[in-house]
Amino acid sequence: MAQRLRWRGIAADVITVRSGEPVPESCDLYVVGGGEDLPQALAAKQLGGSGGPLHRAVDRGAAVLAVCAGLQILGRRFVGPDGSQSDGLGLLECETVRGGGRRSVGEIVVDPDPELGLPVLTGYENHASTTLLGPSAEPVGRVVQGVGNGGGTQVDGCRSGRILGTYLHGPVLARNPALADLILGWVVGDLEPLDDSECEDLRAERLQSARAQGLHDLLSPRRSIRERLGRLSGSSTA
Repeated sequence: MAQRLRWRGIAADVITVRSGEPVPESCDLYVVGGGEDLPQALAAKQLGGSGGPLHRAVDRGAAVLAVCAGLQILGRRFVGPDGSQSDGLGLLECETVRGGGRRSVGEIVVDPDPELGLPVLTGYENHASTTLLGPSAEPVGRVVQGVGNGGGTQVDGCRSGRILGTYLHGPVLARNPALADLILGWVVGDLEPLDDSECEDLRAERLQSARAQGLHDLLSPRRSIRERLGRLSGSSTA
């Protein structure tokens, strides 16, 4: 995202916050990435509760992109390192619980909510938990291929205001430049278009790969007849 601003002649400074370092509350945009259980819990503690630096930044108008474990800790609760429920930051109306099936790993394709004005999103997911949305929470979009939040919901992520959380790795911004520009636009306003032909080639290749994986999974002999019929009818197999 910083480079996409620089290509447009807009200065951008990137601040990397490491474990044990204070989290600045003066940034315009925060990216909270994925991680294993223990680093995830430490990050939640470092970012603070309702009065923490990330909350104060959001209250000031900052934007947040949270991916996988980042999405989980921004919710109300998530699965801690010992398997018990830990308090999240409460910035998103969702809760993450231990998944009941096999780990969700592989290509994921999401048809985003029309309100976002984005093309189909492509990414890679790798998580074992299930994220449940609250009654007024809005997902990023509908899962076309893959698992996403799980729990039979067929949706991915959670969003609220200028906060967007998703299970799409990939990296999600390189695969989906329109998503990067959407989030940047929340901070700097309208942006001049860029030549994203190479990114679009990558996105097309990844979408093709996801379709191939979906067909492979559907026909795999390891799946039961019931699972295969569920995929054909559009029901969840998470």
